[in-house]
Amino acid sequence: MTNDSVATARKVLTDAIAALIFPAASVEVGASAGTLWREALGTLTFEDSSRPALEDTPFDLASLTKVIATTSVALQLVHEERLRLTDPVAAHVSEWRGRDREAATVQDLLEHASGLAARLVDPPPAGRREFEHDICAMPLEYAPRSKSVYSDLGFILLGFLVADCGAASLSEQFDRIMVRLPAPSGDRLTFELPIAARRLAAPTRPMNDDTRRGRSLAGEVHDNYAAALGGAAGHAGLFGTASGVGAFARAVLRAARGDATVPPPLSPALVAQAVTTSSVPGSSRALGWDTMLPTSSCGTRMSASAFGHVGFTGTSLWIDPARDRYFVLLTNRACGGGTLDQMRTVRSAFHDALTTSD
Repeated sequence: MTNDSVATARKVLTDAIAALIFPAASVEVGASAGTLWREALGTLTFEDSSRPALEDTPFDLASLTKVIATTSVALQLVHEERLRLTDPVAAHVSEWRGRDREAATVQDLLEHASGLAARLVDPPPAGRREFEHDICAMPLEYAPRSKSVYSDLGFILLGFLVADCGAASLSEQFDRIMVRLPAPSGDRLTFELPIAARRLAAPTRPMNDDTRRGRSLAGEVHDNYAAALGGAAGHAGLFGTASGVGAFARAVLRAARGDATVPPPLSPALVAQAVTTSSVPGSSRALGWDTMLPTSSCGTRMSASAFGHVGFTGTSLWIDPARDRYFVLLTNRACGGGTLDQMRTVRSAFHDALTTSD
C-alpha cells in the first residue's frame, strides 16, 4: 500500500461525502503486524453545524454483527462442544417443527441456506418469544441447502439459539470473547454504548416503516428488528469504532495466516472452518462471512482467499490473508445519505484503490 493508493482511496471517500452519499467515514487499514492507515473524514451529519467525525467516533455496525459477534459466539460454543454445526435447528428450537424444516441445521443458518426469507412480511413483534414464534411459523421460501438467500431472520434465530446453548445472552458471551482481544477499553465493540459514547456516535435516521421515524438515532440501533429485541440481536445491534473493528480484524487475519497464539473462537482451525465457502449451489457464503467474487463489495483486485461482510448503515470489513491486509470502512450512509448501489460503488472503488499496487 503506497502513499498514492491511500490518497486515491481518501479521494474516493471525500468525493462520496461531497456527493452526500454519507456525512462521516472512519477508516482503518492494516496488516497482521499492525495498523497502516487510520483516519476519520467528514462530519457526523449533513448539517453545517455538525461536529467533525473523529477516529474514536462509534458507528452502528449493522450486519457486521453477524460475523463479528454471532458467528464468533457460535464458533466458541463449537469449540466448547456445546454446539455442533451439524445439529438440527429443531434440536435447539422447540417451535422449529415440520417436514419442510427438519433437515435444516445450525450450519444452514450460518450459511444463509435454511429456507428462511430475508425479513418478515409484517412489522416486527415485541420481544424474543413472539419473534421466535413468527420465524418458526412462517413458510420456508425454499428447501434447506437448495440455495442461499441472505436472511436477517436466520441470524435472529441463531442469536436466540446461541444464547440458550451458552446459558447467557449473545451480548454477554460476546463480551467474554472481546476481553481476550488486544484492544484498548475505549475501542471495545459492544451492543450497548455507554451514555457518554452515545452522544459521540455517528447518527442514523430510521426507515420509513420504523415507528421511531422523525427523530435521529445516535448510539441507538438503526435496525428496527434489533430495536424490538432491546438493541442486541443476532443480525444487528453492535457498535464500534474503526480501530475496534480493526483489532478484531487483525486477530482474524493473524489466525487466517496460521498464528497459533490467537485464542478461540478466532484460532486458525476455527477461522479456516468459518471462511470455507459453502457447498450450497451458487453460494459465495461461508459461516456468516461472504467470500470473494469479482462482483463483491471488496472490488475486483483482492485475492481469492479474501472474505468479509457489509452492513446496511454503510459499514464494511474485508480481510485478505494472501495480501496480509484488512480493510475497515465505517460510514453512516443511513443518515439520509445515498442509495445502496451508490454505497456499493464507493466500497468497490475504495478497496480497488488500496489493492492496486500490492
